[in-house]
Amino acid sequence: MRIGIDARELSGRATGVGRYLSGLLNEWARPGNEAGRHEFVLYAEAAIGAELDARRFGTRLIPGAPGTWWEQVRLPRAIRQDHLDVWFGPAYTAPLSLNLPTVVTIHDVSFAAHPEWFRLREGLRRRWLTEQSAQRARAVVTVSEFSRREIVEHFGIAAGKIHVIPQGVGIRDSGFVPPLSASPEPRAPGPYRVLYVGSIFNRRHVTDLIRAFAPIARSRGDVSLDIVGDNRSYPHQDIEGTIAREGLQRQVRCHEYVSEGELRDLYARARAFAFLSEYEGLGMTPLEALAAAVPPVLLDTAVARESCREAAVFVPPNDLRAVTRALESLLFDDAVRSRVLGAAPATLANYSWRRAARDKLAVLERAGSG
Repeated sequence: MRIGIDARELSGRATGVGRYLSGLLNEWARPGNEAGRHEFVLYAEAAIGAELDARRFGTRLIPGAPGTWWEQVRLPRAIRQDHLDVWFGPAYTAPLSLNLPTVVTIHDVSFAAHPEWFRLREGLRRRWLTEQSAQRARAVVTVSEFSRREIVEHFGIAAGKIHVIPQGVGIRDSGFVPPLSASPEPRAPGPYRVLYVGSIFNRRHVTDLIRAFAPIARSRGDVSLDIVGDNRSYPHQDIEGTIAREGLQRQVRCHEYVSEGELRDLYARARAFAFLSEYEGLGMTPLEALAAAVPPVLLDTAVARESCREAAVFVPPNDLRAVTRALESLLFDDAVRSRVLGAAPATLANYSWRRAARDKLAVLERAGSG
C-alpha cells in the first residue's frame, strides 16, 4: 500500500504536531515493524528537518507557502500523479478534492469550542476545513476520549468513526522515557527551577503563571522560571511586560524555541512543571515532564484528569494563590513530590509510541483497503 502523508509540520521548527508525526514515523521505520510492507511518501513545501530514515520514507517537495492554497490546490495536483492508496493528514485537515480514502488526526477543536480565542478569518477557516475534512474522511483519529466527545458535539461526526489513539511520550531515543517499573530517582534540591513548555495561547494562562510564581521568587533568590514557546496569543498577551511589572527579569527566562537537546536539558534541570491550560486535546508536555521525573501543576480540567490521572497537582481556575501553593509544594515538599512521581509510571504506561504507531497503521490499512 502507498501511504501519502502531509509532512509540512516537519519542515522548520517542529512543535506539537511535528513531534506527534515524528513519533509515528520513527516507530514505522523500526526494523521488523509491520509498517515495512507499505511505502510511505512525505509531502512538504520545504526540506524536512526531522532526522528520518531516507531509505524508508520517500519525500516529495512542493514549493510554496505552506497554507491553505498549498494544501487544497498545489498538493492535490502532485498527489494525483503518485497513485496513492490512502492519505494521512496528521494536522486536522486534508485536501478536500482528493479522490482517495483519507484519515485525519484532530487533536482538539478549540477553534470550534472557543472561537473567541482566534482571529475571525483564522477561526472560520479552521472550523470549516476541519469539519469538511472530518466529514469526507474514511476515519478520524484523536488523542483522548475528551476530544472524541468534543468532535462529536461540535462537528456531528459519528462516534464510531472516531478512533482514540493516545500518542507516545517524547520522541524515540529522546531520553524522556524512564523505566516505567522503577520509581523516579530523587532529585537533589536547589536551584529550584519551574518549567513551562508549549506555544503560548491565551487558554494556557502564562501571564497567570508568572504572577503566581512572583511571590515565591520575591521570597527566595534560588528559584527561577523558564518559559519555552512562541507567543501565539490572541488577543496578544505581553509576556515580557508581565515579567517586568512583577520585577522578575533576573528569575524568569523566555525561550521562543529550543532544540531537542536543549529541551531535554531544561527538563533535566527542572524541579516542577506548570501548565495552566483550560483546554487541550490531551496535553503532551506535562506527560513529557512526568517522564523526565518533573511533577506538574495543572489546571483542574476533564482532559488533564484523563491524561495525568493522579500524577499531578491540580488547581482550580482563576486562583493564583492555589497555583502559588501548588508550585511551593512541588518545589519544596518532598512528600508531595514523592506522591505525584510515584503515580507517574502507571500514568505513563498509557502512552506508547509503539502502540500508537501500530494502532494508527491499522486504521490506515482499513481505510486504504475499504
